[in-house]
Amino acid sequence: MTGIRPGLTVRGLGRNQIPAADWLCACGHHERARGRDRVTELTTRARVDHCPHTEQHRRNAA
Repeated sequence: MTGIRPGLTVRGLGRNQIPAADWLCACGHHERARGRDRVTELTTRARVDHCPHTEQHRRNAA
C-alpha cells in the first residue's frame, strides 16, 4: 500500500456511535474491529512500533 502510513486509528467514540478501529502494521497486516469490546481488544493488542506478525513467523520457522 502506498501513501498509507502504519498506525492505529479509532473512530466513533462519541455518544450514540459504534466504535471502530483500523490497525495497519508496518509489515502490511491490516485488522479492523467494530464494537466497544472488539475495539478495546484490538487497541490493547496493537503495537505501532513493534510488529508481532514478523516475530510470530520467526518463532514458527525456528
